[in-house]
Amino acid sequence: MPEPFVLGVNYWPRRKAMYWWSNFDAGEVREEFDVIRDLGLQVVRIFLLWDDFQPQPDSVSSEALDHLEQVFDAAAERGLGLDVTFFTGHMSGPNWAPHWLLDASAPKPSPHVRQVVSRGKVTASSYRNMFTDPQALDASRLLLDTVVGRFREHPGLWMWNLGNEPDLFAHPPDDATGRAWVREMTQRIKQLDPAHPVTCGLHSASLLENNGLRVDQVFAETDVAVMHSYPMYLPWARDPLDPDLVPYTCALVTALCGKPTLMEEFGGCTVGPGEPSQTWRWTAYGKPREQFMASEEDFAAYIEAVLPRLVDVGATGAMLWCYADYVPELWDKPPCDESKHERFFGLVRPDGTLKPHAEVIRRFAATQPTVNENPSRRVTLDISADEFYQAPEKHTVRLYQTFLNS
Repeated sequence: MPEPFVLGVNYWPRRKAMYWWSNFDAGEVREEFDVIRDLGLQVVRIFLLWDDFQPQPDSVSSEALDHLEQVFDAAAERGLGLDVTFFTGHMSGPNWAPHWLLDASAPKPSPHVRQVVSRGKVTASSYRNMFTDPQALDASRLLLDTVVGRFREHPGLWMWNLGNEPDLFAHPPDDATGRAWVREMTQRIKQLDPAHPVTCGLHSASLLENNGLRVDQVFAETDVAVMHSYPMYLPWARDPLDPDLVPYTCALVTALCGKPTLMEEFGGCTVGPGEPSQTWRWTAYGKPREQFMASEEDFAAYIEAVLPRLVDVGATGAMLWCYADYVPELWDKPPCDESKHERFFGLVRPDGTLKPHAEVIRRFAATQPTVNENPSRRVTLDISADEFYQAPEKHTVRLYQTFLNS
């Protein structure tokens, strides 16, 4: 029997965003998980904001763990599974660093750091590199041991995840360090919980640069290969709603690592009901920003085109970014104050009503799609992975043209 094609969503609450764990409301979670279930989705990806779960490096917050248990219970009661993401870390523009990791004298841990938030406040401080700092490594081990040890047998658990686009938070100094970190953390989880899969939430940057987290090496160490990609962020996409780009990145990851790939994060930002697609321009993090914003109707058509194409390339599932637009009360706080487009990525609007693409997903879920074990579209590598990573962006763009013409 073919495996079900998994459908899911990345989750932050509509009224809380990244301030969820410090202002927890179990009723809100149950209400929103009801919506997710009723759309026919099966998996919810959640993020353990590192600063909230580990306010001190040598302990894990009992309050955060109790809140997490309520989230697990809410998922299980609705037949949902959780993709639990550790070491968050980078999220929606800012990097949310535990205060104990801050170090004003530390070199910038990643070239992509734009803003650092700690204890809910923007800080000018840098922070130490989580892949090499001894205190961060010990803290990481403790967080894994504590969370996995407590929830490994919970019926609401679906998968463990080692990070959200971790290269945006910190770069390993080299490939060997990145792979060794993934290997150690994966094996640590597997020793406690051999029953559930482990992944690491890489995104398209790991196809476009050698950032110490190569997809062939990282996913050689994990059980599951995943990808996050958005044509609206990639200048070589044919347009901001290019329906082939997201499936292509899944197919390229599979070609590089030899495993079928879950599209763990894809989506786009929309304007209000009745507004046409447009481009917004503003200043973000001190630099000019330009962002395509889709009409709700254009975005629904995009999602309708992407989902079957993901099946065609043999992807194991699709998870939308994200559950909700955020309420206006959050718009003067990170990330919504600077990253204005991050206010409007949801399946639901700020008032909780469904956008048209939510209905597209509901209809697709009702067809009970399955994983295509003999993909009709593939990426065939004509070079080795080592050769690919000598000029990854060049090869990614080149192979996309081949994919489009196949």
